[in-house]
Order: sequence, then C-alpha cells, then structure tokens
Amino acid sequence: MSIYLRNFLRLLIMVLIQTMILYKIPLTWWTNPGIPAYTPYIYMLFIALLPISTKTTYVLIISFLTGLMMDAFSDTGGIHAIACLFLGVSRRTILEFILPKPLMEYKSASPTIREMQMTPFLIYIGLLFLIHLTVYYAIEIWSFKAVFYILIKIFISLITSLIFALIYALLFSKSINTRYFES
Repeated sequence: MSIYLRNFLRLLIMVLIQTMILYKIPLTWWTNPGIPAYTPYIYMLFIALLPISTKTTYVLIISFLTGLMMDAFSDTGGIHAIACLFLGVSRRTILEFILPKPLMEYKSASPTIREMQMTPFLIYIGLLFLIHLTVYYAIEIWSFKAVFYILIKIFISLITSLIFALIYALLFSKSINTRYFES
C-alpha cells in the first residue's frame, strides 16, 4: 500500500474515532466533583506518525488542515488548528532529541512503537500531546484566574489521551521492521 494512501486512511480512522466515539463520551472523575469534564484526544497521533522524512513545510500544512478539520467537527473556531500548528513545529525538534541518528538517515520510516520501542515512543507522543493540549486549553479557557483548572484539564486529558493513543498504536503498528534502538 502506498505511504500516502496509508496515511490518508490513518487520518480518516482517527477523525472518525475522535468525532464519532471520543467526542460523544466526555469523561469525568466521578469520585471528585471538583475535577472538570474533559475529552481525550487522539487525532494528534496522525501528525506524530507521519514519516520522519516528511518536510517541515508539509508537516505544517498537514497539521493545519488536520486541526481545521477537527475545528469543523467540534465548532471550536480554529483552536485545534493553532494547537496542531504548535505540534507540527515541535515535532522535528522532539524527534531530533529522541532519535540517536540524524533524521535524514531514517528515510521513509514512521515513528511507531515497533520502530522506536515503548519508552521512546511514549516520551515522543507524550511531549507532542502535552504541547498540543497546553496550547488548546490555554486558548480555550483563556484566563489567568483559572491556571490550576487548566493544569488539571491538561494533566487528565494527557493521561487519557496517551492511554487511547497507546491502544491505537498497539493495534495498528505494522510498519517497517527497522528499529531505531537496539534491545
């Protein structure tokens, strides 16, 4: 299957999961009424799983369009697009920090669990999700009076988003057999 077709199908699957399932079940911590309701987000995983060799310009365009698509489904007025742009800008720097070799050596490999192993992959998507959720909730709530509220929403959304992203990544990780790190 073509890498473009595979990524397009990945985008469709993630958007459908996000809009048809995750948006329908806003989660709450029923034991503590002071913790706000939140929605886990996994659609950002699409941007994180783009091939490493994808040029930054294309990553930014894809990030913006992905965010814009999510804004259309969630009626958020551009918040997802801005947060996805921050994610797209940060992606290359985080990959350079985590991967042991220069990015040019990875050609068409995608950063998946199968190639990176569990810990580097979780650090990678954890940092990207943290950036995205911080920007998203800071813009959505937009108040210095609610800093603690924003931090709680970021933390809870980050944990549940990572769990859902990990489940998705484990279910759909059939890529190149190359490993970046030795066992």
